[in-house]
Amino acid sequence: MAGVMQPGPGRPRHEARRRRGTTPRAEILDAAAELFTTRGYASTSTRAIADAVGIRQASLYHHFGAKDDILDALLSETISAPLDLAALLDRTEEPPEVRLYALAWFDVRQLCAARWNLGALYLLPELRSERFAQFRLRRAELRERYERLAAEVATAWAVDAHTLPFRLVESVINIRSDRGAAPDEADHLIPDTVLRMLGRNLDPAPVRLAAADLLDRLAGPGSELGVAEFARDVPPDAE
Repeated sequence: MAGVMQPGPGRPRHEARRRRGTTPRAEILDAAAELFTTRGYASTSTRAIADAVGIRQASLYHHFGAKDDILDALLSETISAPLDLAALLDRTEEPPEVRLYALAWFDVRQLCAARWNLGALYLLPELRSERFAQFRLRRAELRERYERLAAEVATAWAVDAHTLPFRLVESVINIRSDRGAAPDEADHLIPDTVLRMLGRNLDPAPVRLAAADLLDRLAGPGSELGVAEFARDVPPDAE
């Protein structure tokens, strides 16, 4: 019949907004993050994600071609900001222990602050497929950046433990899985422990303050790292 439009991508949603996010894409990612981390990736269909958002399945495909594209986008969110920060830290002249502390502090905080525990998806068997090879490479790059910084600190303190900081930072993923949330103090206790395991057994407060100042400077005008709130939230014992 002439003049009748068929539903398709981009059509108005059939329910009021029910998800966090300023765009339909962000709402889809929020819904998928919840379902993947609570029901399981294999058990979640694109229809279930669309229903959780309150949109038609065809509208979901307007933003993502397949379920694995949604998973890839979610995984990328967990490492993009730390990788960007690590690149910026490499261009500073701060001591390696300050740069490592800043990176660990930022990374732990973003893993803890995320609404859904996306790091738990790292263990999905699907991630071993070629489809997620790029994500694995980027995560390996982040791990290598940790190890390079840790090696500088460990060399200075005659300790060979440079592979451990990255693993310790990601331990908050398991803590969230076991307890439902990581403790509020994890964001500075873990960087403190990183220094100690590398042989830096002195008071971590001066390093923490230097890291806070560094993060504050890197969160200047135009920064998309979102580090300003990290830098200014220094634990009271560091004052």
